[in-house]
Amino acid sequence: MADFRIGYLVNALIFTVLGLLVFAAALALMERMTPPRVWTAILEERNLPAAILAAAVAIGIALIVAAAMH
Repeated sequence: MADFRIGYLVNALIFTVLGLLVFAAALALMERMTPPRVWTAILEERNLPAAILAAAVAIGIALIVAAAMH
């Protein structure tokens, strides 16, 4: 605990917020780029392939954001 600095916590919080913002922006961009609205297809039509696509995109974006921040 002797090496703990408040700056490390602030840095982690800043990167967390930035990562979440980039993640949300990428998901919004994916929603605009797909012809049928993905969330409508998933929730109303129960479209399993659309749900798999959304999950794959979310995981891919999360990995890219995590690698960029590391």
